[in-house]
Amino acid sequence: MDALNAKPGARPRVLNVGRIAAALLERLAQDHDVTDLAGERDLAARLQCEAASFQALVTSAPVGVDAAMMAALPGLQVISSFGVGLDRIDLAAARGRGIQVGYTPHVLDDCVADTAMGLVLDAARGLSAADRYVRAGRWPGGPFPTMRKVSGARLGIVGMGRIGQQIAARAAGFRMEVAYHARQPVSGLALRHEPSLHALARWADFLVLALPGGAATRHIVDAAVLDALGPQGFLVNIARGSVVDEQALVEALASGRIAGAGLDVYEHEPQVPARLLQLDNVVLLPHVGSNTRETRAAMADLVVRNLRAFFEQGQVVCRADPPAA
Repeated sequence: MDALNAKPGARPRVLNVGRIAAALLERLAQDHDVTDLAGERDLAARLQCEAASFQALVTSAPVGVDAAMMAALPGLQVISSFGVGLDRIDLAAARGRGIQVGYTPHVLDDCVADTAMGLVLDAARGLSAADRYVRAGRWPGGPFPTMRKVSGARLGIVGMGRIGQQIAARAAGFRMEVAYHARQPVSGLALRHEPSLHALARWADFLVLALPGGAATRHIVDAAVLDALGPQGFLVNIARGSVVDEQALVEALASGRIAGAGLDVYEHEPQVPARLLQLDNVVLLPHVGSNTRETRAAMADLVVRNLRAFFEQGQVVCRADPPAA
């Protein structure tokens, strides 16, 4: 059934497989016939003869949707994802099937950039470690160790999309010198583009990762990049856990080959390596970069708007397409 030629009064069937809030499910149910199978391991068995009746799929960035799931839903016309990450959505398969993919860019840029700068400050100044120091009653026994200044330091950003540019804008308030590495220089951006990631790491005091995940960027930060960052350098990752060789990072932190790290993402979320948990020179967040009430509400609005626009006008509001070959 074509989205623009649906029967009058018919409510499109929507399957949810994403990690989304109950309030968003309730909003979706106002306009659609929603089936919630988030966390279900065997969708084919649960759906059985119903599979062909679903026109829309809602997911979230950590869950995504692969080609096999699309193939199991022969009536699928549109995907609406709660999140900006697209590495777990098979965009090529969607395009091959003529399935539109909507996502939620722009609205989370500020909060993710805020989190990046928070991790820079925390990793350098040891704010979380200092909090633990006070709570453990250690302050009367001696002062907290002297830490690293942030203002005026060199900040290297890997990836200079919307979030990377927001991080750079915040760094300006700290009088930081900023350079970036990306596949291409960003037109009109008055910051130094460094074609070599290794050179950027050698130059930077802080290396912040703000690039997409996926096969093309898997383990782009490896042992060699960490060695280039060096024993005075800090790594901050608010991108995707897959962009860092996590084992190499653990070794670099444990051996002092880099000074410290601030992480919001991991290779196998929600699992965090036990050795990372034991290290005091790394700040660990549970993937909360965009997790504010205001931003999550705006993301939910876009999930709803993408579906509504598709079923009313045939085009999602924010469309994700595969990168050009």
